[in-house]
Amino acid sequence: MPIFDDEKQNRQLEDLRMEEEEDLVKILAQSKYNLPYINLYQTVVDNEALRAIPEKEGREMNVAPFKLFGNNIFIALRSPAPEILAKLKETMKRKNLEPAFYMVSSASLEKVWDRYKELSMAESSTEGGLEISGEALRNTAQNMRTIEDIGRNIKEVVEGSKVHKVSRFLEIILAGAIAIKASDIHIEPEKDKCRLRLRLDGVLQDIAFFELNIYHLINSRIKLLSGMKFTSKIAQDGRFNISEGEEEISIRSSLIPGTYGEAIVMRILDPKSIQVRIEDLGIEPHLFSIIESEIKKPNGMILVTGPTGSGKTTTLYAFLRKIYNPEINIVTIEDPVEYHLEGITQTQVNHKKGYSFPEGLRSALRQDPDVIMVGEIRDAETAEITVQSSLTGHMVFSTLHTNNAAGVIPRLIDLKVNPKIMTSALSLSMAQRLVRKLCLSCRKEKILTAEENKTIKLVLESMKTEKKDFAKHDINPVEPFKIFTPVGCDKCHQTGYNGRIGIFEAIKTDEVIEKIMLENPSEREIKKAARDQGILSMRQDGLVKVMRGITSLEEVSSVVDLLEE
Repeated sequence: MPIFDDEKQNRQLEDLRMEEEEDLVKILAQSKYNLPYINLYQTVVDNEALRAIPEKEGREMNVAPFKLFGNNIFIALRSPAPEILAKLKETMKRKNLEPAFYMVSSASLEKVWDRYKELSMAESSTEGGLEISGEALRNTAQNMRTIEDIGRNIKEVVEGSKVHKVSRFLEIILAGAIAIKASDIHIEPEKDKCRLRLRLDGVLQDIAFFELNIYHLINSRIKLLSGMKFTSKIAQDGRFNISEGEEEISIRSSLIPGTYGEAIVMRILDPKSIQVRIEDLGIEPHLFSIIESEIKKPNGMILVTGPTGSGKTTTLYAFLRKIYNPEINIVTIEDPVEYHLEGITQTQVNHKKGYSFPEGLRSALRQDPDVIMVGEIRDAETAEITVQSSLTGHMVFSTLHTNNAAGVIPRLIDLKVNPKIMTSALSLSMAQRLVRKLCLSCRKEKILTAEENKTIKLVLESMKTEKKDFAKHDINPVEPFKIFTPVGCDKCHQTGYNGRIGIFEAIKTDEVIEKIMLENPSEREIKKAARDQGILSMRQDGLVKVMRGITSLEEVSSVVDLLEE
């Protein structure tokens, strides 16, 4: 007598019901809705497509994205109501995606929804935002303490399963870069491969090479996250956020077309990296006392100069944090707002809408500010309004592109600022560079060459001539000079350096400087007039940090000319 198998019969009945539903959906798709039908149990689902619609929204609307090809997104629907279709078209348009709709069964939808759990660290994604589990981020970071760890993890993903490879690949790059405190991620296609580099303490380090087919998928993924156009062949900028608990890290992405494809750079804007106190910037004591006094004044103008990436924004933010209290109103005009400061009104330049630095300044002045920070003085109009603001009872901080502090006055005159007005407006001109700090775990004493010895003596002689106090700077000007050189260990990723510090110079607008301002002076004349102020020049400040074992002679030489008189 045959044994009746309930479980087997139930499976057969379930299979039959599924087949009947597939047949019904196929008929409805063709006869009623005029949409193509697809059975997703016979289709490979692209995990990258899931990023376009978060799981919660997909389940609420009974839809599921299942394939992403270029800027084409394929979306499965159970019930194609007009309002659902309209909403999806509008949402995808904002993401620069072109949707194609397919009718599917409930089972097909469930299959796709089940794939959301395969997104590893990335729990959900919206336009301009990538939510990352804090726990997963920390777990990933624990396995990537060095540059070699990041390269090894990338190699494992590249050689491993192809399922959600791109998602995991990008997660490793981002988590690894954040873990080792890299500032930028560079993804650069070459003739037959793609190069990944990370900028660590201002210097690019090779991490890994991978195939171009992975690069193309990464390219599409970053464009989707950053809200960029998929088909555009011009330079583009975008932004997305990574959330870790209460912390939010912004990633500013930039793509430019190159010979073998678009070069991708992602700037990591970690709020923790900008939270540097003014006391920790590396400003020597005499200059620090001058700055501390000047930034607390009710009006005036302090300009910080230096090339891109020299830490000017960090310095200005440190000034703002030092003087902030609830009794004063601080307004900033930036391009763009990279970091958000609590208790401060920050506005962002938008050239398309006519909100430029001059317009931003005019708007800020209507807000009754006590302190104004202008991201950069780029033109005569901004320079004029900034100077006028400092004369009408406001303290103004800003940046200017010149090589040194002495270049500020000629540059402002070049921007048509009246020297007679400038004498009352400009309080302090600063210049800065960033140098890498030697790793204290592996640095070693250096045997100086005759040329290096001569260079050190030359700089020390200039300090002696200008009556700079050696004891005050904790250095011994007597030969033999003791300095250090980098070696490399696990703690510094084999670079010999760990972190960065500023080297500074400044010129205070005193009576002597005011007099020569009216004569349209050269940089050399301004430097000569400022010598009695007792402030170290950048080359002198750099050498002081070399002789105190903070940085190396090579580092300082790479950012300032030590032989300059």
